[in-house]
Amino acid sequence: MIERIETNARMSQAVVHNGTVYLAGVVAADLTQGVGAQTKEVLAGVDRLLALAGSDKTRILRAEIYLADIKDFADMNAEWDAWVPAGAAPARATVQAPLYTPEALVEIVVTAAV
Repeated sequence: MIERIETNARMSQAVVHNGTVYLAGVVAADLTQGVGAQTKEVLAGVDRLLALAGSDKTRILRAEIYLADIKDFADMNAEWDAWVPAGAAPARATVQAPLYTPEALVEIVVTAAV
């Protein structure tokens, strides 16, 4: 069975299949903020979507983080490190990439166990 969460014509925000939840890229709604505040908002969005799928951040298997500017790595990591529970750090990659609008500074994609 495949469960799609918050689906529209283009995409689903999350898809659950065979005990795994795949999140779409999560971005901040308030793009007037700096990278730290955007990261905090994105991580809250990850928490919300994982909860809808029956999972949580302790069950994240892999995270892909896209930064508009790799110079923001330390500021993003400050929020990430405060958010990830001790002993539950997932496999992770962080890259610089142009995002969908210049105001978006961070986007996070997560795969987690349910």
